[in-house]
Amino acid sequence: IDDPPISISKGGYINKGFSRELDEYRDIADNGVKWLLEYQNEQKTKTGISSLKIGFNKVFGYYIDVTKVHKDKVPKNYIRKQTLTNSERFFTEELKKYEEKILSSESRMIEIENEIFFELCNLILSKSSDVYINSRIIARIDVGLCASIVSIKNHYVKPKLINKSILKLIDARHPVIEQLLPNNEKFIPNDIEMSQLKKQIAMITGPNMAGKSTFLRQIALIVLMAQIGFFVPAKSAQIGIVDKLFTRVGASDNLVGGESTFMVEMNETANILNNATNKSLVILDEIGRGTSTYDGLSIAWAVTEFLHDQNDISPITLFATHYHELVELAQKLPKSFNLTVKVKEMGDEVVFLRKIISGGADKSYGIHVADMAGIPNSVVKRANQILKKLLLKNNDVILNNTNQDIQTNIFEFDDKDKKLMNEIKKININE
Repeated sequence: IDDPPISISKGGYINKGFSRELDEYRDIADNGVKWLLEYQNEQKTKTGISSLKIGFNKVFGYYIDVTKVHKDKVPKNYIRKQTLTNSERFFTEELKKYEEKILSSESRMIEIENEIFFELCNLILSKSSDVYINSRIIARIDVGLCASIVSIKNHYVKPKLINKSILKLIDARHPVIEQLLPNNEKFIPNDIEMSQLKKQIAMITGPNMAGKSTFLRQIALIVLMAQIGFFVPAKSAQIGIVDKLFTRVGASDNLVGGESTFMVEMNETANILNNATNKSLVILDEIGRGTSTYDGLSIAWAVTEFLHDQNDISPITLFATHYHELVELAQKLPKSFNLTVKVKEMGDEVVFLRKIISGGADKSYGIHVADMAGIPNSVVKRANQILKKLLLKNNDVILNNTNQDIQTNIFEFDDKDKKLMNEIKKININE
């Protein structure tokens, strides 16, 4: 049947009409009482004994009960089973067979179904090589057909795979996100052109929520799709064969294993640096954000130099970061270049245009995103005040490189604040 039970132990999984014997036992199990009543009426008519009854007990089973008044009317095919004071009990071969069927119908039904099932199993095993061959053919047709439907429907193109470490995508799109956008929104496609020898590392800076992570992921997905034989979401694509695809994205911990979020981040980074080759593709979505600013920036800087300078480990790398200092690094490294996400500012409003362009960003608009997320206005307002002071004193903070300078810049006070501070200082906290 189309929806069989989980276990074969209780039967009920072979279709009606497949086995005449099975259907007969099912009919007996379902309609046993009906058959006995019909048989009783049939015997009354044949014998002319209106008081004839069919009964049952556990010792003798089913029987035909005839009172002694009518014993002369008993047919020759009736076989005596038991003699009572006022009646005689008989059975017929037909009733005996039906009794056996009724009493054994449930177990026999299960036996028959199991026989059919194992016969089918043996038949399949005898044809297993044909099944495997057909399965492979059907799987290829299934994958090819699905890929074709998706490619035609979503305007994918056939990528050109080449045996050089290059990556050139025109109007590349994210295959999943573009399907999830509302009908009134259109996915903004982007280009990328990189090569292991000339434009090896793309340093991508720009605002939070502007589309950096989407850009990185769509490139990784397109490379993966191309290498498994799919068409890809782009206007055109030239993709070098990639031996390994490494990603360092997101923030997750392994506290049960004693690893903090930053430790997991560093483990992933170490895996990339120790295993990447000239033919690898590396996607880095933030490095060093899980520790202090200067520690994190230093690690990100050194990782970038390592990937750039090692001749035997110089994979095509896309690195999204909020460390704007790395923009300057990308300008210094011969095989590195800067990309950013285009932003349009209209007064206090910020519009993310989702377009990747050349150049580096000078700010991340993190407070704007915090405001979008529903952070209380007082917190957003105070954060903007602190940001402005930090930006004004930024050069001094970097030169002096001390936490004390940062604290001083954040907590500068006006005259009213200073008066309050002086009063607080006069308090004798021991009293």
